[in-house]
Amino acid sequence: MGIVNQDNITDVVIDSLGKSGPITERQREIMTGVIKHMHAFIKDVKLQHSEFLEACAYLERAGKLCNDNRQEFILLADIIGVEVLVDMMTNPVSGNASESTVLGPFYRENPPVLPKGASTIQKHFDNEETAWFEGYIRDENGNGIAGVTLDVWEDAPNGIYENLDPDQPEYNLRGRFETDETGHYAFVAVRPVPYPIPEDETAGELLQFMGHHPNRPGHMHFIISKDGYRPLISQIYDADSAWLDNDSVFAVKESLIGTFKPAAPELGTDLHFEFDFILQTAAAEKAIAAE
Repeated sequence: MGIVNQDNITDVVIDSLGKSGPITERQREIMTGVIKHMHAFIKDVKLQHSEFLEACAYLERAGKLCNDNRQEFILLADIIGVEVLVDMMTNPVSGNASESTVLGPFYRENPPVLPKGASTIQKHFDNEETAWFEGYIRDENGNGIAGVTLDVWEDAPNGIYENLDPDQPEYNLRGRFETDETGHYAFVAVRPVPYPIPEDETAGELLQFMGHHPNRPGHMHFIISKDGYRPLISQIYDADSAWLDNDSVFAVKESLIGTFKPAAPELGTDLHFEFDFILQTAAAEKAIAAE
């Protein structure tokens, strides 16, 4: 049935799926959902053709902004809460495992590999507060896990990530560390400060259209991984930071908030932050254990 009207257009498009080439059941499920919801949205808001063309031009501009330093579509997804929702659907928490949250648009691969307790600081700022970060990576039974890789990154005290700031050295405030035989990790960094996500270009246009602010609370990013365990992408938040209750990308979770305390003299930093993570066993490992 190729002749369409407002009442049958959705069914006609869905009926075309797989007619001219093979598709998987998952492809059919995804495209059916996209078509149903997109058509329903257009009807619900009575989208006009001029608005449709504006949206196409907007997406074109967003695509042109994407580069190694800025992933505009992830940023746009963050602003409307899409990435955090996808993350929660992908990584449901079970038992006592640590919660994940968004990767964000400013991750860089292959940061420096540093020894336990080393510093990620390559450039100092007048307003910085240095901090000793430490904790344990444990399994679901409370046992420390040795040899876990922690990939960490944060904004500088000026509120800018190094890959967006030409005045910072390459990979400033980024590093990779490993836990020791007890599962303990430690490194030196700075207290992360609240900062605005980019509010220029298409991200800024979306924020203005929503009437929403660009600010994020202070946080440290983590990717925690080891064979046999589910990788954990997460962030830890400063309990005293502004914007905890009104994060511009909706990524704050209660279990990921911790407190900076004054550091003991022997640590050699201004502050001390302790935070433990619990990793879930990978699904394949659980399946083997259950056999």
